[in-house]
Amino acid sequence: MTRPGIFFNGLIFFCLIAGNACALELSSRDIVEGEPVPDRFTCMGENVSPRLEWRNVPPQTQDFVLICDDPDAPTGTWVHWVLYNIPAAVRDLDQGVPAAEVLDDGSRQGVNDFQRFGYGGPCPPPGKPHRYIFTLYALDAPLPLGGRVRKERVVAAMQTHVLGKATVTGTYKR
Repeated sequence: MTRPGIFFNGLIFFCLIAGNACALELSSRDIVEGEPVPDRFTCMGENVSPRLEWRNVPPQTQDFVLICDDPDAPTGTWVHWVLYNIPAAVRDLDQGVPAAEVLDDGSRQGVNDFQRFGYGGPCPPPGKPHRYIFTLYALDAPLPLGGRVRKERVVAAMQTHVLGKATVTGTYKR
């Protein structure tokens, strides 16, 4: 049996097709999986969000959610970014997504643990490296949320709507 190949970021990915597309994939030109996050995207640099791209979207996708958090924070998981109701036609985010509650395409940003809308880059206390996990969820419906929404409300609202999930993880230490 021949498996179809998909060329992406200089690599060939193979998947078994059983009437469905390959699994949702998330990648970044700015963050290499498992490698340190460049200073530009941290509190030690410009603190701008990295470019993210995704493909192999489940056909029933109506919406996306993106969450970035640090599970290694001393006080428990620290939320760096909550972006939800990303339209189904969107396949990437440019660097430097504005720190607004509602973006031009209708996407909404929740409040991060820095108490701000939008992205807050890695800024761990000095010591061991922390992991920064960017997780993209494909959903079968937009989320009926608004206002100063935090990660917990987004996660609760999407529980029965997740069609696919993909991650990119970077590290950072000061």
